[in-house]
Amino acid sequence: MTSRTPRDSRLRLVRPRPLAAAPRAVAQGRSRRPAPRPPEGTPPPAELAGMARARLADAARVARWADISLGRGRDGATSDGKGTLSDATAERAATALGLTPAQVRADWDTARLAGLVEVHGDIARPGWRLRAWNRDDSAVLRGWVALFDAWSLAYPEPAGREHSAVAEVVSAMPQVLSFLQLSAGPVPVEQLLDLLEQRVTELRTERCEVAYVPPIAAHPFHEKVRATPAGPGAAAAPAHDPAEATPLAPLLDWALDALAYVGALTWADGQATLTPLGSWAVWVKLEQICVAAQSPAGNIEQNAEDMLRGCAGLRPNAARAEYRAWLAARPVGSAVTELLDAARGEDALLRGLAFEALRVVGAPAEPDVRAAAEETTLRPYALIWLAEQEGTDPEDAHEVLTREEATWLWVDTAAAVADHGEAPLLVRHLESAVQATVPALLDEVRAVGHPRTVQVLVALAAAHPDPALARAVRRAAFQVHTGGS
Repeated sequence: MTSRTPRDSRLRLVRPRPLAAAPRAVAQGRSRRPAPRPPEGTPPPAELAGMARARLADAARVARWADISLGRGRDGATSDGKGTLSDATAERAATALGLTPAQVRADWDTARLAGLVEVHGDIARPGWRLRAWNRDDSAVLRGWVALFDAWSLAYPEPAGREHSAVAEVVSAMPQVLSFLQLSAGPVPVEQLLDLLEQRVTELRTERCEVAYVPPIAAHPFHEKVRATPAGPGAAAAPAHDPAEATPLAPLLDWALDALAYVGALTWADGQATLTPLGSWAVWVKLEQICVAAQSPAGNIEQNAEDMLRGCAGLRPNAARAEYRAWLAARPVGSAVTELLDAARGEDALLRGLAFEALRVVGAPAEPDVRAAAEETTLRPYALIWLAEQEGTDPEDAHEVLTREEATWLWVDTAAAVADHGEAPLLVRHLESAVQATVPALLDEVRAVGHPRTVQVLVALAAAHPDPALARAVRRAAFQVHTGGS
């Protein structure tokens, strides 16, 4: 027999892991695709890592100086909250390293883009890649790929050019790089200019709302414009677009200079050639796209919400590979915006998965995630994400949350499990609550005001095998529903 008095059931306290269990609840086994082999002639990873270390040696030197001389988390390294080295710090580093302040600033910017230094406001600290620099080839290669992805930021943008024209060239360069990779040798710059002009023309045509969208092979790893048919009410394209009058040859020269600066290619005597690092990086991105395009859901073609739904049934490593491929096909800024918009929806599972995808984005997403921390719905996820970015162990990141935020997150996770998981998993979710007893949990759940509170409590009451506890939970659901106490 069971008591009619609700029990003060003790909850076994475990470290809460937001939405870690919910994706697993709907995961299904997938056959593993054999690891693809890079093109013949590609150096082994250790040799590629050596090339990356050589390219980033000056940046690593400045990052190590900052680690030793500034101290972990010391204030005053930067002056504007954007990561720009302060004048005083640049002078100190130049004197210590035998460089000019301009060289120090350039190496500092490279270190930031490669993840060797992380800046938060006016506080700088060494990135995890710097800690692993001498022992982990994969960390080195990831750092260089981060710099490669940011090539347009690593090299000064040409002065006096239309920003929209520069943006078009940045969007078109992936196709140029793909052509260089497939050519596997020197390519005349004139031929690259023809290809660039064709791609820019396509981008302008898509922007004018022509319905046809070229196949993915035509323009890899950049954002596709979802065009809509032009109807009678469609707005006409501007009659005079300044970008269209901008010559592309100087912008191609700038792009090639920037890619040469980061170590992705060489160009001289009117010909350009990818370096082994550049060829490998382009191959990796194309392979990521092919993997995603071959998935049943065709995730790379989807918007963020549909992509996340397509990844919900994957195991964590497979899902991260899908995120990387999806992100590689889009500019970082628009991808982050799209993921956060998906996180604002009603499906709590997608909220958790969106922040898993943002973990793959890393530091470039920080300003948007920091802004999202002001929104009640996203705040717990954003605070945990930011804590992990600042070096907190993922197992301990939840400690940055207040009691109320942790309770809100518990309800949100329970909503994901209720919608997508199984009843036993929802029951086990009780163990992740920060409250020590069920009555305490119910009191705080009622107070936190999550919009899914009633549905979560009803589902938990229906799933729990203890009749007395189920009654207590059901009563709490009724009180929330009626506004009683």
